[in-house]
Amino acid sequence: MTLILSFLFAITILTLTPGFDTALVLRSAAAQGWKRAWVTAFGVTLGCLVWGVAVGLGLGALLLASEMAYNLLKWIGAAYLLYLGVKLLINPRTQAEGGQQAQSKEQSYVACFTRGLFGNLLNPKVGVFYVTFLPQFIPAGASVPLWCTLMALTHMVIGLLWNAVLIGSSQYFSAHLRRPAVLKVMDRLTGCVFIGFAAKLALSRR
Repeated sequence: MTLILSFLFAITILTLTPGFDTALVLRSAAAQGWKRAWVTAFGVTLGCLVWGVAVGLGLGALLLASEMAYNLLKWIGAAYLLYLGVKLLINPRTQAEGGQQAQSKEQSYVACFTRGLFGNLLNPKVGVFYVTFLPQFIPAGASVPLWCTLMALTHMVIGLLWNAVLIGSSQYFSAHLRRPAVLKVMDRLTGCVFIGFAAKLALSRR
């Protein structure tokens, strides 16, 4: 019970800490509405679950042991974040989702989900964090794959609850956030944030 409570406290604090995931969900909520923001949030948190399962199966340890594997995933992730950031800087939105230039709902939902999912999966620091963080909360003699999966699932649930707060708060200001001028500024600011995270990831060390 002590281990479980310690894990819940630590993972809640880490979830509340602003980062790339927070910026991505808030941007989706402001520019595309709460439905697509939820799809984005689900993609992000599902990425945590996938990492947790991977760490439990021993794949996360590969990132910790292999410099080549870590750097490969790191550069792919940085390139993906850079692509998202540059795209927002060059081609910011001038209208909210649902305008004449909007994509179909199915395509938009898929795009939001994949941005959230791959933004998380292509960040090797999440895997390294899990492989160094989760084992200290696993009871002696317990199943490592099972406990890593359960803890990642818990992280996913807490993340979805926190995203519900973020999305609900953004909807309060939705009328102002959906103005064309505000959308353009927000997209460019978000693009700068994404580029910053790309640089941080590219320059990071294990």
